[in-house]
Amino acid sequence: MFNNYYFLKCLAKEVKEVVLGMELVECFSQNKDELIIGLCKGHQEFWIRASLVPNLNLLTFPKSFNRSKKNNIDLFKELVGKSIVGVTEYKNERIFSIDFEEEHKLFFKMFGNRSNLLLSKDNEIISLFQNRHEDDWNLDLMNLNRSLDQSFEAFEEGGIKKTYPTLGREGLNYLKENGFESKSISEQWTALQNLIQEFEDGNFYISNWQNIDQLLLFKTGDIQFESKSALEVANEFYFHFSRKYFIERERQPVLKVLQAKLKRARSYIKKNQAKYDELHQNARHDQIADIIMANLHQIPARSKKVKLFDFYRDEEISIKLNDTLTPQKNAENYYRKSKNQKIEENILFDNVVKKEEEVEGIERHIERIEAFESVKEFKKYLKAQKLQNIQEKEMPLPYKRFEFEGYEILVGKNAANNDILTQRFARKNDLWLHARDVGGSHVVVKQIPGKTFPNHVIEKAASLAAYYSQRKTDTLCPVIYTPKKFVRKPKGFAPGQVVVDKEKVVMIEPSPF
Repeated sequence: MFNNYYFLKCLAKEVKEVVLGMELVECFSQNKDELIIGLCKGHQEFWIRASLVPNLNLLTFPKSFNRSKKNNIDLFKELVGKSIVGVTEYKNERIFSIDFEEEHKLFFKMFGNRSNLLLSKDNEIISLFQNRHEDDWNLDLMNLNRSLDQSFEAFEEGGIKKTYPTLGREGLNYLKENGFESKSISEQWTALQNLIQEFEDGNFYISNWQNIDQLLLFKTGDIQFESKSALEVANEFYFHFSRKYFIERERQPVLKVLQAKLKRARSYIKKNQAKYDELHQNARHDQIADIIMANLHQIPARSKKVKLFDFYRDEEISIKLNDTLTPQKNAENYYRKSKNQKIEENILFDNVVKKEEEVEGIERHIERIEAFESVKEFKKYLKAQKLQNIQEKEMPLPYKRFEFEGYEILVGKNAANNDILTQRFARKNDLWLHARDVGGSHVVVKQIPGKTFPNHVIEKAASLAAYYSQRKTDTLCPVIYTPKKFVRKPKGFAPGQVVVDKEKVVMIEPSPF
């Protein structure tokens, strides 16, 4: 309720008691959205800090204030050296002004996220603290007092919001919580008048009510602080609220990145664990090879498929064959696939273990970060854990990433990202692929030093290039592949468009992976 009319009315009265006859000696800003006003009279000083940070918008009154030696700017210079002759409250409006000699007034417009300070001379606005609120130039200073008919008849006819628009969200919620809507009209009026009386009694509370720490003018919830001084409760509320506000402002972007990383890591574990389980359960290539070798004499030449007795499972099974190879060569292919499958299983297992360790680390970070109450300690933790730049590191990548038998396969997301992938992320000896003669994603297979690209890895990457192209629904798709060093982008070419100087072609069935 800091920006509530009834609280600001009490606050303005207390400010008036202190500042009458004082002289403004300093008015400056050293933080964005914060204005510091220094007043004095003899040896007595009084400070006003207007913190108009979005979602904060509070006034506080520190006992002293040390101005920084740099990075500050003087504002409202017209007021320096001028004495205060009054403080004006405006009826039913969340505005008050500190009035200076020579017809200068400094208006405190406390409209939540549209709060601002305005300087006037002879009732004309001459300066704003926050220039982004351009509509404030049009504020009618001569008609700030707002007359409202707050009689029982007006309440009966127009309802609570029309009769008492100054009540605020907290007041309305309090009445609703106490059965206001189920009362008769006369009972509602009595409850409303009792609440208004509480507002004007001058008791102020900081309470955790409705799961939020709030400044209230009525007693409810878990009371954490109470006072009869609006100045005192304003200072306490700023300390109480800003401590949480500023740590949340620092913490939330980091938590958002960590939670996104955690979600991706868990998804990665789930997918790769499922793939590992599937491979492990269907690891039969070596058994099929054994069955072929045991039946070489029964397999007709150029067979594409053959039915043989499976002595491992005691049943007849159908086995696919390459009709251009001998039965023995087909068996060798199955033995090779078995070996590669075991390699892929081991890689998947290791990757899952690493990701599980990463998940544990992220969960530890999240738990620690959620516990911090001090911005200083939070920043020390980020520095110690090398997390200061985590938001910059989490910029979205221009490609989808796949892994196959230890090889990293990158697929561009769109034409512009294709250029970034090919020109900035791919190295000259990486393998580059693209569906032939149609639009589609650039695909890059990262080279493993000292190794050539196996045919089945090329085929897997080619199936992705086919799938992420305009031929994704074709039965077979021609895909070109070449070392990235043979791919160039002449000046003036459209996004994603390149020239390939040397290429090979593979026919492949499109597959999402």
